[in-house]
Amino acid sequence: MRRSLAALATTALALTLTACGDGPDAAGSAGSSSGSSDAFPVSIENAFGTTEIPARPERIVTIGFNDADFVLALGGTLVGERELLGDYDATQRPWAADRLPEADIPTVGSEELNLEEIAALQPDLIVGVYSFIDQATYDQLSGIAPTLAQTDEHPDGATPWQEQTLLTGRALGVEDQAQQLVDEVEGRFADAVEANPDFAGASVAVDLTGLGGSGHYLLGQDDLRTQFFSDLGFAVPETSTELSAERLDLLDADVLVENGYDRAALDADTVVSQLAVVTEDRTVLLGQYSGAVSAALGFGSPLSLPYLLDQLVDPLAAAADGDPATAVEQPQS
Repeated sequence: MRRSLAALATTALALTLTACGDGPDAAGSAGSSSGSSDAFPVSIENAFGTTEIPARPERIVTIGFNDADFVLALGGTLVGERELLGDYDATQRPWAADRLPEADIPTVGSEELNLEEIAALQPDLIVGVYSFIDQATYDQLSGIAPTLAQTDEHPDGATPWQEQTLLTGRALGVEDQAQQLVDEVEGRFADAVEANPDFAGASVAVDLTGLGGSGHYLLGQDDLRTQFFSDLGFAVPETSTELSAERLDLLDADVLVENGYDRAALDADTVVSQLAVVTEDRTVLLGQYSGAVSAALGFGSPLSLPYLLDQLVDPLAAAADGDPATAVEQPQS
């Protein structure tokens, strides 16, 4: 069963941003896609059918919760985007600052899409790889413009960033540019892996705090936010799980990453704060959901991932080195 947007609202709260950082520069600036007309028409299979794009897109609406970053990274022209869940003003996200247009981009809904607003923008492409849409919504959107959705090869919300980049690149007619961007970001990950052999095979628990039940939700491989850690070599649980108060021991991994907690919030959690992974300083705090690091993890894009590497590699190394005396320098927002 496809996850509803109501469920997404509780598990995707990390889409928030602040602070500073730069992403890779290979893709050019927003609104200057170098896609060739010779690349079209393009046909792309997705989970609901086939996206037929007859010509190079000039007016793009993104309906996914991170798709705008992918379009901007590849020089596409955004005329509308989905408003992100959470409190942060995503128009201020630092890693896309040099790609965002000067004028505000119209929004087309948040938890629920506004199809009339989408149609009024007269898009020639709708991009929603990370949109959690269903067949009925896809059919409606396809009646407005060619609609790029995720494939059926991954669970909802778990398309690897590499594939999302390449899918978007095909839709924009810039496949070579998309591959170059993937190669550059993967190179950043490879450098981090080489410099930190302790990451290889170490178990990581990525915890969303402040949710229902016990207030803890353990992210698995079916959530894009864990791909950052997998790409660094960490072992991630297979599936996401809401934790009962009796199963908070599942957070006691080699490394614990707390999303939504700063130090004061962690200290106030009388159960989690007593786990060995916390008392032995093997914990990395991403801060509140309104912070830049939590947001970068939520976007999981070729623009936000380099920023995230800059913020988290050193704290993760301190947490994973097996030395309780090592001070964990927490990321700065």
